[in-house]
Amino acid sequence: MGELAVGDYAEIATGVYLEGLAVDHVGGAIWYSDVIAGGVHGVRPDGSKIGTLNPDRMWTGGVMMNSDGAVLSSGQGGIMWNHPDTGKCGWLIDTLEGQPINGINEMWPDGRGGIFFGTNDIEMVIAAQPSRPTALYRLTAERQVIRLAEGLNFTNGIGHDPQRKRFYCSDSFSCAWVWDVADDLSLTGKQVFFDRDDCDGLTLDSLGNVWITGFRSPHILRRFAPDGAVLDPVPTPRGSTTQIRFGGVDGCDYYITVVPADGGDNLKNGKPLTGVSCLYRGRSAVPGVKVAAAGFALD
Repeated sequence: MGELAVGDYAEIATGVYLEGLAVDHVGGAIWYSDVIAGGVHGVRPDGSKIGTLNPDRMWTGGVMMNSDGAVLSSGQGGIMWNHPDTGKCGWLIDTLEGQPINGINEMWPDGRGGIFFGTNDIEMVIAAQPSRPTALYRLTAERQVIRLAEGLNFTNGIGHDPQRKRFYCSDSFSCAWVWDVADDLSLTGKQVFFDRDDCDGLTLDSLGNVWITGFRSPHILRRFAPDGAVLDPVPTPRGSTTQIRFGGVDGCDYYITVVPADGGDNLKNGKPLTGVSCLYRGRSAVPGVKVAAAGFALD
């Protein structure tokens, strides 16, 4: 596998509508979901296939690693875990505040063994109806659930800056928000970070810059300084990007899931999807945040 130059891309996988994305920094795998065709699929950076988890499960919006090598996958019903090596699987969380979970979207480590996550209204997504309000939560390593923010339209990409002082959330069909993070990891001081209604997945680089994907924004990744200043966008292959994660030895490789430019709106409105979604590997001039694994004790 040759190293890419900054600005070049290598296609490593395809699907119907690719969404969730995680890099296994220990095992060297990239795991991605296909929310329509189903499953969480593993490949190497050169595109060679590893395998598929939960092949019949649709609507997996987020993928993340656990420290024991298990793959966490969110979606309808909650968060599942699958261990690719042992074949064991189970539910990390399937109820929320005493009720069955409608849906969970993206996840991010809290730095203490647990995760942050956002809910989504998969019932209304399937029915092609407007989403009911969603919320942000923290699941501690001991599996205590803490509500952090509510009244959001449709939580999507989330991220914690390298200094663990600011927390970002794409609220699809609305904007991207930013909060201050207290020592107890609660969120305060909610402000609009980027006022655009197609904010999707996001991540951060080592300088604290925020990279935001957009399901109505073909050919670019938008980038912002921590103070919200607009930085030069990063060109991408044809289509709209739904998620990005950094990897590689030096942290400068990144992976993006790209869908047809009309795919997000077609999905929202219950229209047939056209075209092909792709997983690409690209190269950044600066290192990105390597999303750490969670530290849950799994059965």
